[in-house]
Formats: sequence, C-alpha cells, structure tokens
Amino acid sequence: MAEDREWESTETAVAELHKKIKEAFEVFDHESNNTVDVREIGTIIRSLGCCPSEGELHDLIAEVEEEEPTGYIRLEKFLPVMTEVLLERRYRPIPEDVLLRAFEVLDPTKRGFLTKEELIKYMTEEGEPFSQEEMEEMLSAAIDPESNSIHYKDYITMMVEVQLFKEKNKVT
Repeated sequence: MAEDREWESTETAVAELHKKIKEAFEVFDHESNNTVDVREIGTIIRSLGCCPSEGELHDLIAEVEEEEPTGYIRLEKFLPVMTEVLLERRYRPIPEDVLLRAFEVLDPTKRGFLTKEELIKYMTEEGEPFSQEEMEEMLSAAIDPESNSIHYKDYITMMVEVQLFKEKNKVT
C-alpha cells in the first residue's frame, strides 16, 4: 500500500516536471513543431533553475542532438534527458557563501567591490571565460552606474533572490 502511494507520488512529480519542461521548451518552439534552435537550449535549461557550466551544457546538447546535427533539438529527445537532470538535481547553483569567498579572492584588499575593468579582466581572462554576450548581460545587472563598480555582496544577494524566485515558480 505504501509502495503504491510512493510510486503514485513519484509519477505525479515526473508528470509535473514534464509539464514544466514542455512549457519552457514551447516558449522557443516558434514553428510549433516540437523543435527548438540548439542555441536556445542553455536558456531553456537555465529557466528550469539549472546552472550548468559551458562544458556541461555542451555535453548535454551532444546527448540530445541528432546523430547528424541539424541545428535543432527535438522535444522527444530533450524531455527524458532534462527530466533526469531535474530529478537528480544536477547543475545546482553555487551556494552564496562560496560565491562570496570567490569574490573576496578577487578583492584581496577587502574593499567590498570590484571595478568594472577588474571584473571584465577576471571574467574574460581567467577560468572558463565569459562570452561577450554573457559579459554584457552580467555587467548590465551587476555594475553600479554611479561608481562603475560591482558591490559584490549586493550582487550575490540579488542573484540568490532571483534563483529562489525561479525555483519557487518553475521547479519544485
């Protein structure tokens, strides 16, 4: 009896995930033919509360692409893979304290901020470099226009609040 309820609960959770994945996918299915441009997959995945690295994103795309890549991803291939990703809670966001420590490493004098120039240098020359588009998107959200710097504690708080909002409204 308890096993039946557990199975029904799991089945309900999977059905709910399928619904959320389909809804996110359909936003970018401009032809209404259950396909999306491969370049939109990262946006879809992030809208579902996942934060894969570029390498992880490329691996996931390789998993759902056709054997002969067409530039489009079909829902029937994306749905089971993304369901598994969400059930396994893969690509979770980085915790707030880890983000703070990372910014503090970049700010050895403990000013509490980085200049726009410092941020651009770190994000494009160190580690996994941001693309120009990613850099522009981050700068528009992160840089205080008056001081031309990022007060990273405020920025981290904003990122965490946005992520919590996404999780509350997209994936339970």
